[in-house]
Amino acid sequence: VYQLLGDIKLEFGDSHVTYATDTYLRELDLETATVRTKYVIEGIEFTREYFSSNPDQVLVTKLSTKKPGSLSFTLYFDSKMHHSSHAKGGGQIIIEGSCPGKRIPPRVYANDNPKGIQFSAILDLQIGGEKGVIETIDGKKLKVQDSDWAVLLLSASSSFDGPFVNPADSTKDPAATCLTTINSAKKIPYSEIYARHLEDYQKLFGRVTLQLSKNVKAYKANTPHSTACGLHHLEKNGNAFASKTSTGLPKSSMPGRNDSGLVSTADRVKTFKIDEDPSLVTLLFHYGRYLLISCSRPGTQIANLQGIWNKDIEPPW
Repeated sequence: VYQLLGDIKLEFGDSHVTYATDTYLRELDLETATVRTKYVIEGIEFTREYFSSNPDQVLVTKLSTKKPGSLSFTLYFDSKMHHSSHAKGGGQIIIEGSCPGKRIPPRVYANDNPKGIQFSAILDLQIGGEKGVIETIDGKKLKVQDSDWAVLLLSASSSFDGPFVNPADSTKDPAATCLTTINSAKKIPYSEIYARHLEDYQKLFGRVTLQLSKNVKAYKANTPHSTACGLHHLEKNGNAFASKTSTGLPKSSMPGRNDSGLVSTADRVKTFKIDEDPSLVTLLFHYGRYLLISCSRPGTQIANLQGIWNKDIEPPW
């Protein structure tokens, strides 16, 4: 059973409590395995990008703003597992902890509880801009002020040494593994990490195509965001949106369509019995491929029915 590592917490203070809801957009690009979020506050556009790099073994987040010096936030790490964390000067948070040796709530440790798998993670913070500074708060948090952009790199490792090795007998050092990984990754510019991620991911994702559209020319002409294969899933104003192709229905009759031609995923499902939109089938097919490519690679654990995104320490099953 997979256990939770933890959560990266970002606090933006009062400045981000209110934003222009009609500017909010969240997008998952299946062709690049990248999530992007955009929104506008007091005329300033903020952007976040997320991806998981297999070549460099780090989770990557980039936060940026179009107005220099307007990015400020507090960063810390939390976990439901037994753990300790501390922030280092220079922009790092180090986490070390352990899973329970048997499936019991982590706060119900007994003296005879067997040793569980040990884990470690390092969160590295880099910022840019003439005025940007990083401060350490309470020995556990990092505070960024007046930066142009920030890049977060997260490396994580555990003492798991295969299904036939008792956790108590493992000789793997997760802290040393994390340190080696993060020291290597932080020397690489963000643009290069992203390029390496794209090359690795697209070698697998680009091996398969699926064309179910009845009219290829109309499909390409009517797909927003210039994605001929329609491999975007978006959310706007908190609702899910995805690229929409020609359906045979009059534009005015498509429920949920916004000014940019995007239709919510929920509405696409509702109208599927009417239009039998083949691009929705294509989108779901490629979404499944994206999940498998992203969650399991040679040398790692296989994908299972639980998935690695289970939020509970003790799932119902």
